[in-house]
Amino acid sequence: MVGPSMTDEERDEANRLLRAGFVLLVAASGALVAFQSGGGLTFVAAGFVGGLVAGLSLLWFLMRWLREFKPDVNRRPPR
Repeated sequence: MVGPSMTDEERDEANRLLRAGFVLLVAASGALVAFQSGGGLTFVAAGFVGGLVAGLSLLWFLMRWLREFKPDVNRRPPR
């Protein structure tokens, strides 16, 4: 039988980096839209901050929604 290729610590670190990357991608998207529309530095910074808020909100929603599909390890198996 083949075991997992990652330890629990490596998996936790990869999940943390994936979450941070998701939030930063949404934030960068907001900044790029502000830059492309001809906004100054203030508007680009506001787009980045707004993207951070939106990314964190999306991440919170997704993590809460995905929790429904995680197996409950504390539940007893049916008899």
